[in-house]
Amino acid sequence: MASWLFGLAIFVVHLLGFLSAILALLSSRTSQGAVAWIISLVAIPYLAVPAYWIFGRPRFYGYVSARGERDSVLRRILSDYRVRLEPYLADAHNPDVKAVERLAMMPLTSGNHAELLIDGKATFDSIFAGIDAAREYVLVQFFIVRHDALGQQLKEHLLRAVRRGVRVYFLFDEVGSRKLAEGYLRELADAGVEVNPFRSSRGFKHRFQLNFRNHRKILVVDGCEGWLGGFNVGVEYLGQHPRHGPWRDTHLKLTGPSVLGLQEAFWEDWHWATGEVINLCWEPQVTCEECQNVVIVPSGPADRQETASLMVQQAIHSARERLWVTSPYFVPDQGVQDALRLAAMRGVDVRIMMPEHPDHLLIYISAFSFLPDMVRAGIKVYRYQPGFLHQKVILIDDSAAAVGTVNLDNRSFRLNFEITAFIPDRHFAAEVCQMLERDFAVCRQISYDELQRRPLWRKLVSRAAYLTAPIQ
Repeated sequence: MASWLFGLAIFVVHLLGFLSAILALLSSRTSQGAVAWIISLVAIPYLAVPAYWIFGRPRFYGYVSARGERDSVLRRILSDYRVRLEPYLADAHNPDVKAVERLAMMPLTSGNHAELLIDGKATFDSIFAGIDAAREYVLVQFFIVRHDALGQQLKEHLLRAVRRGVRVYFLFDEVGSRKLAEGYLRELADAGVEVNPFRSSRGFKHRFQLNFRNHRKILVVDGCEGWLGGFNVGVEYLGQHPRHGPWRDTHLKLTGPSVLGLQEAFWEDWHWATGEVINLCWEPQVTCEECQNVVIVPSGPADRQETASLMVQQAIHSARERLWVTSPYFVPDQGVQDALRLAAMRGVDVRIMMPEHPDHLLIYISAFSFLPDMVRAGIKVYRYQPGFLHQKVILIDDSAAAVGTVNLDNRSFRLNFEITAFIPDRHFAAEVCQMLERDFAVCRQISYDELQRRPLWRKLVSRAAYLTAPIQ
C-alpha cells in the first residue's frame, strides 16, 4: 500500500511538472525564461513545480481578475473622468509620442507643469509641503516605508492632515515594506488613516503570486498635485546610510490634468488591495503658466502588452541624436540590448549611467556578461562615483524625457507594477539634460579593455548570474 501511494505521488508530481511546463511554453514572456522553466519542470519537478508557481508565473492573474470586476463596477466613473479630460487632450502629431500614448492606455494631456526634484531634501520638502496644504485627501503609495527618522516625519505630516479633517489613504508593498513596524501602521490606523498593504497573494486562489511587487511611488493631493519618481521612505534616501553614502535620485512633481493619471493608477491598486471604490475628485485642474504635455505610463504584470519594455524600446528607436539612460539595476532583455546597440551604430550618442557600488550584487555581476558587446558597439557606459545612484531617467534627443520608477531589468519590465511620466517637451528635456550633464561629470567611463581584462572566473560568474535574469 505504501509503495502504491509513493508511486502515485511521484506520478502526480511529474504530471504537475508536465502541465506546468505546457503553461510555461504558452505563457512565458521570454524564450530564455521558457526554456529554463521547461527543462527544470520536466527534469526536477519536485523542486521546480513549487518554484514555478511562486516565481515563474508571467502574469498577475489576480489583478487581471480585479480589472474585470473594475470594468463592470467602476466603468462609469472612469468614463465620466475621461469625458472631462477631453478639453485638455493634446494632439500627438509625433508618431513616437502617439506610440507611448497607446502603450500607456492613457491620454497625452496639456495644461501640466513638471518640476524636477533632485535628491532627497528637495523631494521630501516638496512632498511634506503638499501634504500640509491638503484640503480633501492625500493618496500615499510607496514600495518601501521604513520606521526611521524620515518615516516618522511622513507619519507626523499624515497625522496632522487627518486631524484637519483630510482623508488619508496609505498603501505600501508587503514585500518592500516587510520590516515596517506594526506599531507604525497601528498608530496611523488608530488616528483615522486608511492603511492597507498591496498584497499580491490576497485571496486563496492567488496565494502563489508572491513574485509580483508594487514598485510604484505615488503621492497625490486633492487630485491637483502629484509626485512620482525613484524615492522610497527611509533615511538612506537622504544619504544617511553608512554603506551607501550620498544617495543620488530624482523625483517629479506634477500639476495639471496628468495628476489624474497618477490618481487612476493608485485608485486601481487600492481597489485591488481592498475591494473598495474610494470617492475622489476627477475634475482636471490647470494652474500653470508655461504648460507642458504629459502622459502617465502605468505598467505591470497585468498588462496585455509588455508596457515598460516596449516603452523603453520605443524611446531607443525614436532617438536620432542622443539617448541618455540612468538605471541602478541594468540587466535589460535581449530586445533592449539590441535596440541600444543599433542606436549607437546609427550614430546616436547612447550613454548608460549606473552606480559604481551596487546594493544588489547579483544584478551588478550580471551586467558584465553583456557590457563588452555594448561598449564595442559604441555605447558609453558610466559608473557614478560620489555615492549610490538610484534615479530612473531617460533623455531622448532635445525633445523628450521620462522620469519614473522603471529600472532596466526583467523585474521592472515584467514582474513589478511601475509608473512613469513621459514628457515630450523641449524645455523640460533641457532641464533633464543639464541635470544629467552634472551627473556624468562625476562618473567614470568604463573602457572595453577594462572589461576584457577581467579574469576568466569573473567572466564565468557574470555569465552564470545573467542566466538568472528572468527571475531577478
